[in-house]
Amino acid sequence: MQSTHLSFTGPAGKRLTLNLDLPLDREPTACAFFVHCFSCSRDLEPVRQISRALTQEGLAVARFDFTGWDEAESEFSATTLASDVEDLVAAGEYLQETGRPAQLLIGHSLGGAAAIRAAARMTSIRAVATIAAPFDPWQAARMFAASRAEVEQKGEAEVRIGERTFTAPSQLLEELAGENLKEALRGLRRALLVLHAPLDQNVGIGNAARIFAAARHPKSFVSLDDADHLLTRHSDARYAAAVIAAWASRYLPAREPARTERDVIADNRVATYTGRSGFLTEVRVRGHGLIADEPAVLGGTDAGPTPYDLLLAALGTCTGMTLRMYADRKEWPLEDIRVVLRHQKISARDEARPEDSDARLDRIDRQLAVTGDLTTEQITRLLEIADRCPVHRTLDAGVQISTRLMEDADDPTP
Repeated sequence: MQSTHLSFTGPAGKRLTLNLDLPLDREPTACAFFVHCFSCSRDLEPVRQISRALTQEGLAVARFDFTGWDEAESEFSATTLASDVEDLVAAGEYLQETGRPAQLLIGHSLGGAAAIRAAARMTSIRAVATIAAPFDPWQAARMFAASRAEVEQKGEAEVRIGERTFTAPSQLLEELAGENLKEALRGLRRALLVLHAPLDQNVGIGNAARIFAAARHPKSFVSLDDADHLLTRHSDARYAAAVIAAWASRYLPAREPARTERDVIADNRVATYTGRSGFLTEVRVRGHGLIADEPAVLGGTDAGPTPYDLLLAALGTCTGMTLRMYADRKEWPLEDIRVVLRHQKISARDEARPEDSDARLDRIDRQLAVTGDLTTEQITRLLEIADRCPVHRTLDAGVQISTRLMEDADDPTP
């Protein structure tokens, strides 16, 4: 995905920063809005994972920080759930004015409560998804419990949320201890997806049950198993992202019409995007989405295959397809084809090339397994044909690579 930074003036007169994530290789079909938890930011890993999954489905995704998040402590402590709702509604109006009305609203933790409260005021919203959201907002504020007595005595108290310490006014605690989401859910009139982990230590699973019971159909519930409240494990964030993307497709505009076979073959471009941190890279190929990464021991998150894994996959798949094409044309009884490959760096000295003794060479070992009522001669011939697959020939002959800057730095296509 590619990101654009925007800003607009919120209800409190403060400039709010908004990230708009866009699909890498096409115009978005719709826009989703992610509302993060009270103590988080728009760059939280689950936010980025869900944004990436939705952009791969052709959606734009907006994510922003509420008033005061990047301001001084006094500004941050002045925020409340009500002010967050107002910020969200204002951000939705800004997106609508700029031609990207939000149609999917996703809220995490207290952001989920804000999303439910705001959705009815955002006419463009078609569906709402919540992650670890509280039915009773006070349930998401257990970190305030130790400070409640001090607030009642002094009117405020020092509270730590995540990595931040701020002054919590009595207004905030009174609001969180006030009414629950029952009425907001009754008036939601949008499709609702509730995601929650049974072992969530911050917002108990009972909140999900009460949200689900209070909401009207269409509504769905998905358990996040043993995930923690912030979905800090990459696997949990990716799972939630995949579920939301699949569920939302029923309520959002359809993806762009399929192109003709001639167009698909002619457009052989591949686009990749690597963000500002880590190695996780998005790959787009004619509307298909892949990801690449590096193992954790090499500084990655192991969220996908490595570039060399993908190279081996290209050779393996091309080998299998070539053998299938050849056997079908010959009408041979070839059934299944299995290709196993391994890449390694070897010394030129080991290859009896003393002139390049200090060089490191690339070597790919390929093993084939075929099934079917084949003769020994047919199997031998298939081994020969494997060396004639197009990718094998390309690697064997060498490749000329030219590199240039795009004429338009914002152009997502190569």
